[in-house]
Amino acid sequence: MKNILSINDLSKKEILDLIFLAEKIKKSPQNYNSKLKNKVLLDIFEKPSLRTRLSFEVAVYQLGGHTIFYDLGNSPLGKGKESIEDTARVISKYVNVVMARLYSQEDLISLAENGNIPVINGLTDYEHPCQILGDLLTIKEKLRRLSNIKIAYFGDAKNNVTHSLMFACSKLGIKMSVACPRNMQPLFRINGVEVTQDVNKAIKNADIVYVDSWMSYQISKSKHAKRVKQLRKYQVNVNLMKKSPKALFMHCLPAKRGEEVTSEVMDSNKSIVFDQAENRLHIQKAILLKLLC
Repeated sequence: MKNILSINDLSKKEILDLIFLAEKIKKSPQNYNSKLKNKVLLDIFEKPSLRTRLSFEVAVYQLGGHTIFYDLGNSPLGKGKESIEDTARVISKYVNVVMARLYSQEDLISLAENGNIPVINGLTDYEHPCQILGDLLTIKEKLRRLSNIKIAYFGDAKNNVTHSLMFACSKLGIKMSVACPRNMQPLFRINGVEVTQDVNKAIKNADIVYVDSWMSYQISKSKHAKRVKQLRKYQVNVNLMKKSPKALFMHCLPAKRGEEVTSEVMDSNKSIVFDQAENRLHIQKAILLKLLC
């Protein structure tokens, strides 16, 4: 495992090994508090972040290492004065690992191909693997298994979270149903993943109900009202959750209450959203250790 660029690059064993290591770290964090001594992580951000930035920075600190935050808005790369290929070669001389949160998956791959240190996908428009690895850790904690389960996803499915979730479910044999408008379907199809416009079909026998924001960072305010109208029937509310009473609710955050989910669901005893957010920390530690140790 040289990089974490896409869930699709990982084998089933590699995914399960990361989850197992994260469980060990979470149970006994003191056993790992100097594993990254004198190691440096470079955080490159083209997109804003709360959980990704905090979880990686805290993870490195608690493992005994250091983090450098780098905003592309003020960099030669971000201003188009230096190529991503040259940037990759330079940063490889200074730090041990890079976590990049970029718009383009192609730029992320170029960063990895032109440097000689591990690169972690902190999010692109195409994928969000660290989020989904943390989600799998959370599901395993709550359901005590990652087999014989069904995940139902609702809302805009032409996005990074849906893509990574689809790859993960396919790798692990998890049944997945995606309910979304016709013009917001995933960019690809994959075996074992159902895509439908029927919310009742999607939620039937679901163990996990999952949503993402209807208004991703690149969505302009001028499109807000139209998108809300298109997506309204895919809102996760109490009535929808009642159709699969055993289901737990997940959201990668940030959440816009009253749009993709209601407060009644977010704050219910079925919601594991904040456990999900916490587990980003533990899975980031596992990722860093797998790549550097």
